[in-house]
Amino acid sequence: MAETNKIRVVTEGPEGDDAKCSFHHRMFLEPQEKKRSMKALVVKQVQKTCSCTPAKVKDGVFGFFPILQWLPKYKLKEYLLGDVMSGVIVGVLLVPQSIAYSLLAGLEPIYGLYTSFFASVIYCIFGTSRHNSVGIFGVICLMVGQVVDRETERAGYDLQPAVHSILPGAAAQGNTTLSPVNWTSQELLCDKSCHAITVAATMTFIAGVYQVAMAFFQVGFVSVYLSDSLLSGFVTGASFTVVTSQVKYLLGLEIPRSGGVGSIIVTWINIFKNIHKTNICDLITSFLCFLVLIPAKELNEHFKSKLKAPIPVELFVVVAATLASHFGNLKETYGSSIAGHIPTGFLPPRPPDWTLIPNVALDAIPIAIIGFAITVSLSEMFAKKHGYTVRANQEMYAIGFCNIIPSFFHCFTTSAALAKTLIKESTGCRTQISGLVTGLIILLVLLVIAPLFYSLQKCVLAVITIVNLRGALRKFKDLPKMWHLSRVDTVIWGVTMAATALISTEIGLLVGVCFSMLCVIFRTQRPEAPLLGWVAESETYESLSAYKNLQTKPGIVVFRFEAPLYYINKECFKSTLYKQTGVNPVWVKASKKKAAKRMLREKKVGSGDNQTSISMDFVSEPLGFHTIVIDCCAVQFLDTAGIRTLKEVCKDYREIDVHVLLAQCNPSVRSSLIRGEFFKEGEDHLLFHSVHQAVDFALGTQGHSGTNVSK
Repeated sequence: MAETNKIRVVTEGPEGDDAKCSFHHRMFLEPQEKKRSMKALVVKQVQKTCSCTPAKVKDGVFGFFPILQWLPKYKLKEYLLGDVMSGVIVGVLLVPQSIAYSLLAGLEPIYGLYTSFFASVIYCIFGTSRHNSVGIFGVICLMVGQVVDRETERAGYDLQPAVHSILPGAAAQGNTTLSPVNWTSQELLCDKSCHAITVAATMTFIAGVYQVAMAFFQVGFVSVYLSDSLLSGFVTGASFTVVTSQVKYLLGLEIPRSGGVGSIIVTWINIFKNIHKTNICDLITSFLCFLVLIPAKELNEHFKSKLKAPIPVELFVVVAATLASHFGNLKETYGSSIAGHIPTGFLPPRPPDWTLIPNVALDAIPIAIIGFAITVSLSEMFAKKHGYTVRANQEMYAIGFCNIIPSFFHCFTTSAALAKTLIKESTGCRTQISGLVTGLIILLVLLVIAPLFYSLQKCVLAVITIVNLRGALRKFKDLPKMWHLSRVDTVIWGVTMAATALISTEIGLLVGVCFSMLCVIFRTQRPEAPLLGWVAESETYESLSAYKNLQTKPGIVVFRFEAPLYYINKECFKSTLYKQTGVNPVWVKASKKKAAKRMLREKKVGSGDNQTSISMDFVSEPLGFHTIVIDCCAVQFLDTAGIRTLKEVCKDYREIDVHVLLAQCNPSVRSSLIRGEFFKEGEDHLLFHSVHQAVDFALGTQGHSGTNVSK
């Protein structure tokens, strides 16, 4: 086959009388004309982007603010009840979780409520998913908390205990101990708690900027490198770190929070060193809360099909624990650690601290990627389930603005959360109005109820955090099934989980991404490459190693390489082909040359005719086949190394009188072969649309050496 303006697939037999041996025909494929002018493409794209018509402006505004599309079509009688019910239930569950996860992020309880409120309202405006519940997420809180601890320690605030912030508009309780570092007018108004939320808000702003930038440049493809097994392993590994960070509150221990590499190990060492200082009151409270929450959660899950709404057992536990702590004077009598004062209302807006950006810019990258990856994957999952569409790029804008805007209002990083999204779905959520209702519930708490949680013990919040990680920790039960489905995915899950738990969350994510990419490379580096056999009474060829009762054609070897052919696996391709055919053409050529030299030497020294004939017999020893058909159906692409490898293989086999035919090449592979000058005039390289055609052609031309085929 050769091509000038057309691709000609030649399947014709010898000319003349010998043509009666086979009946083949030619097929001509004329490629589509492709405009390769980069300048024209750029100009066209710029004109399309910069053109401004009323219709385009309207589409742009409605696309950027999805609420303008779905709100006018809102069916009040049909949707309102489900939205209100799901919004109220999620809001009631979110209040204690917001307070608990603030503790995980190393921040005051009020900031968790701020974060949940703003995220719920803003996502309603920008989001395209009807079911996503955007707000606090345990893994993100953990990552934020690690950065907050590091930066507060860097600023010298670790030299004194945490106290309540003294920001304009905030009511502070008790005496305030200021940092001994850099006594400035700024720090006279900002203590450790204030600095912590400043760090968190600044990092939240940067993470939001990253997410909006990724949406603007449409680089959401980054999320494809975060497979389901990788994300699951990451969340499970991070859950171990979360549990470890909460153990000190369960026991009422005052130990420093460890960060960096191996923090989980250091934390457990510190726990066991201080185990004798356990607060018995906190320990008993934790035990009682576990005793109530775990069975209640299991019952909620078991009877979720019969219950119209899950029982808000967390709220009941928080209320009961707060009353017991208040009337039992647990802080004064037993020294229990409590949540402390939670002010009502909102603090004045405050911009991020621009001087902190260099310190947190790198930390914000994995947080931004994890946040939008989880949000997009959940939105697509529920959209597919309920038969509507979401726009992944708009989801990135939505989660980006859920971080940028709240960062000015003392909030930290948010993302969608699976557990709360499932609750929204199961309680009748129909549209994004449910998020607004959730925001109103949290607003009520912020304006009226928040101070009532003053006496709530921190160990209760720790129990709530740990109990809500049950889903991630249960993944171990799914390992046998995962192993049965895909061993590679199971190994990726295990490596990511172990690296995240034992090293750190950021490094664990990086290790998981690198390891999963290496797995893909290794699988293409050593792919399956079987010999194929003919399925009787059909035109199908399948693997001889996979199926029984397949037939082979005399003198023809059919070989399939199940991966792209490129620089990484080119040597594997050659070695596997030589092994499967049992003939290495390089060795055969070397043997022939060696035998020919020996024959010449024997002639010179006057050796007998007997030895000469033996040498000639050795040189012309039959190989057992005359044609190799390479099935390229699984070869997605070729690079220059792959083209060169095919050229070498065809040349080497041709020199030992074995023809190589290619079958089932896709258009990309054909184009690469043509650009690489694989087909030259006078060479007998042939290309076929099917293996069956190639085998028929080889059988038809058997015994006709030197066949000339028009290219």
